[in-house]
Amino acid sequence: MTDKFTVGLIQMSCSPDPQENFAKAEERIREAAARGAQIVCLQELFRSQYFCREENWDLFDLAEPIPGPSTDALANLARGLNVVLIGSLFERRAPGVYYNTAAILDADGSLLGKYRKMHIPDDPFFYEKFYFTPGDLGFPNFDTRFGRIGVLVCWDQWFPEGARIVSMGGANILFYPTAIGWHPPDKQEYGPAQLDAWRIIQRSHAISNGVFVAAVNRVGLEGTYKDGLEFWGHSFVCDPFGQVLAEASETKEEILIVECDPGRIEEVRRHWPLIRDRRIDAYSPILERWLE
Repeated sequence: MTDKFTVGLIQMSCSPDPQENFAKAEERIREAAARGAQIVCLQELFRSQYFCREENWDLFDLAEPIPGPSTDALANLARGLNVVLIGSLFERRAPGVYYNTAAILDADGSLLGKYRKMHIPDDPFFYEKFYFTPGDLGFPNFDTRFGRIGVLVCWDQWFPEGARIVSMGGANILFYPTAIGWHPPDKQEYGPAQLDAWRIIQRSHAISNGVFVAAVNRVGLEGTYKDGLEFWGHSFVCDPFGQVLAEASETKEEILIVECDPGRIEEVRRHWPLIRDRRIDAYSPILERWLE
């Protein structure tokens, strides 16, 4: 049986200054490690404000290679603190080819690999198709010092297929670095339902796959009331039956520290053998876009 492991989720607000944001993230990582976290996950695109609120060619200057300056700095932190780090970055692969990428640093500072966001949204104030090429690395697992993990990113949260594939690869926990919130004028009418749906869909991934799920979001208003986003926080960890073990607030910067026991995966899957009972012989239609 895999040993218990402790995760740390860093929920924070971001300024327009990438260096300031990185320094804040470093401080929070150190605090999480001091509180016992072994696997620390940062929110989506933590080095900057969520720039996809607009289509602006100048913002491609925020991108960097992987490995590169940010992964080098994260590697030093991981090695010095003996923690696994998950850092969500704007990756520059080549001129005109950019990705929304999560880099995974093991506790010895080595770059275990990366996950490139597969599902790319295009909605008002979430103009990600302007910036990001769809991921081309599939849905990998990563064997870290403290356990086998899967990493997906934000919009991937809404698709059961990615969670299923990563879980079938043996992950004990799915991490979702996230940047999600309300357009402030819509908050009163649609806000509660949107937040509730976000919680439910991720808890359902935990239940249907029998794995831990950890979602880490940002907080704060970026932009203005009329042309900005208010990020709704609520970072959380749930167990393999979808029970929420810890959840952050809607508005505050917080660090969640949660112990996860892989024995719970065994317990849930024995009593709710959903993976056993899958009819893989009957699922080929799912590979079609639509069925007439």
